[in-house]
Amino acid sequence: MLSIFYRENGKILLSQSEKDFPQLKLEDTVWIDLVDPTGAEKRAVEAFMGTEIQSRAQAEEIESSSRYFESDDAIFANTNFLTPGQDEYMMQAVSFTIVDDTLATLREVPLRSFTELQRRLQVNPKQYPSGFSVFASILDQRVDLDADMIELLSKEISQYAKRINEEEDIDQELLLDISQMQENTMVVRENVVDKQRLISNLMRSTKVPRNLENRLNVLLQDISSLLNHTSFCFERLEYLQDTVLGLINLEQNKIMKVFTVVSVFLMPPTLIAGFYGMNVRLPMINADDPNANFWNWIIILGVMALSCVAIWIVFKRKKLL
Repeated sequence: MLSIFYRENGKILLSQSEKDFPQLKLEDTVWIDLVDPTGAEKRAVEAFMGTEIQSRAQAEEIESSSRYFESDDAIFANTNFLTPGQDEYMMQAVSFTIVDDTLATLREVPLRSFTELQRRLQVNPKQYPSGFSVFASILDQRVDLDADMIELLSKEISQYAKRINEEEDIDQELLLDISQMQENTMVVRENVVDKQRLISNLMRSTKVPRNLENRLNVLLQDISSLLNHTSFCFERLEYLQDTVLGLINLEQNKIMKVFTVVSVFLMPPTLIAGFYGMNVRLPMINADDPNANFWNWIIILGVMALSCVAIWIVFKRKKLL
């Protein structure tokens, strides 16, 4: 899909056909947005701007030299935009090309920050005099959305902390959920750092209008605060993970403690029963034996009971129970 925003009589109008390029001038065109374009649409934009539009493969390169570079008459920038999924965030590559004061963007999927800006672009055309101002507004929108994602992550972390404090469902599934939260936090941080590098490169460029310098400085300050917030979120998740592991270990230790105490309680009676089992004539087993004595049975049970009480007292005094 192709969207061309051009200025005419003080207004910003929209065209969605590459056939309108012959009637347009580059200096009057503010923004050309390509969403999963056809080959004809992309070639038409390249011919109109007089430069190559980067492919998706080029936009996904991770080297610094591929994320941002300049030619004699154009600026090329690539960055990732996050889209929330059911359990994790997905990165969508977006390519920016600026020739003179005209911005061209290439992406594969609809993005909220672009959709909102396109609506505002036609309502308040005076706020967007050039492609550079549109570019700065896109970055501003993106940083705001990243801040919302970090705020949402922080609220989810607080919910996990509440569950742990109330000892609700502390099991392997909770550990996996915390691990997924850590992964999401790292993805958000990586995305924010990518924006920081892009804006820093823009501020060093001689092609960027100086009237955008203060705006870009504010964006860098916002990004710095977001990075601090993501670091705090990650540290908090590590603390929660350690707490969950500690509680699980304590529960396992309690179970092992019960088994150990039971085993110790049964050891003396088992020893006594085994010792006397072959040497004592028991009355209920040898009822016809004239040498059988009922008190032998009582004595054996008494010795067993005394051994259990003695072990209990020793463990209690040593605070093992």
